[in-house]
Amino acid sequence: MGTVILGTGSCLPEKIVTNHDLEEIVDTSAEWIQSRTGINARRISGKGEQTYNLATEASRKALLMSGIDAKELDIIVVATISSHMLMPSCACFVQKELGATKAFAYDVNAACSGFLYALDLGDKYVRADSEKKILIVGAEVLSARLNWADRNTCILFGDGAGAVIIGHQEGDCGYIGSNFFSDGNLWKLLYMHAPKSNNPELCIEENPGSHIIMEGREIFKYAVKAMEDAVRGLLAKEQISLDSVKLVIPHQANIRILNNLIERLEIPKEKVFINVAEYGNTSAASIPIALDEAKREGRISAGDTILFCTFGGGLTWGATLIKW
Repeated sequence: MGTVILGTGSCLPEKIVTNHDLEEIVDTSAEWIQSRTGINARRISGKGEQTYNLATEASRKALLMSGIDAKELDIIVVATISSHMLMPSCACFVQKELGATKAFAYDVNAACSGFLYALDLGDKYVRADSEKKILIVGAEVLSARLNWADRNTCILFGDGAGAVIIGHQEGDCGYIGSNFFSDGNLWKLLYMHAPKSNNPELCIEENPGSHIIMEGREIFKYAVKAMEDAVRGLLAKEQISLDSVKLVIPHQANIRILNNLIERLEIPKEKVFINVAEYGNTSAASIPIALDEAKREGRISAGDTILFCTFGGGLTWGATLIKW
């Protein structure tokens, strides 16, 4: 193995928007939201809390835990679908803010699966060069990419960022493996248009704007089965039993998906880290935020096997195993 997580960090916007707050702006009720999604509140960015601001603060906390200076970083990868600019990348802004002058930086777009995809890339870099120190971030300001009149989506999502520092360490701990999938044929179940084209020949007539559009019921059907299959396939490939996994950290989509996944995998709920009630679905940020909270709450110790699983637009999904 050898690729280990040296530090974690997270950052949430200051503003808390509760279900009762949403009652004032969309046709819904707090009770309906909670019963259907398990979400009670979410964080929404304000001035000075762009995607890169949240990503930078989460990164600083991860660097502090790792004992590594930003100038030691070789690579910065940010998973996001909601950077405030298309170019430069969010990662380049994070590099600037951190003063990580040695690092090269780029973004990954895989929706909710982005952080795990980026973590897998980081593992490959470290395996190729054990001296590499890499910052992997999942960061989203989805409040800027929502139709606030659509109660099927605006109630689900929130803003935030989580980060990890990875590097090489001798021993039997580290990144074990992953099991990833995509199916572009199903893109219409969860998607977001780019801004309308300035080339009239390339304009998409049905482009309603650059915000999230989702077929919730269909996504539910695919998400649970896809994550279950990815998890079981990964465990079989690595010859690891689910009983030996200390903690499961899934993408925090909504409580119904999480409860169904727990039931299908037949794992005790106390082995699953869930914080969707406080933050909603933060897409690529959800797993690293949960990982940072689990670490700081003492839920993770040296030698623990941790399982991650995710599902998002693309469609993209998969699972990852690490030994802490």
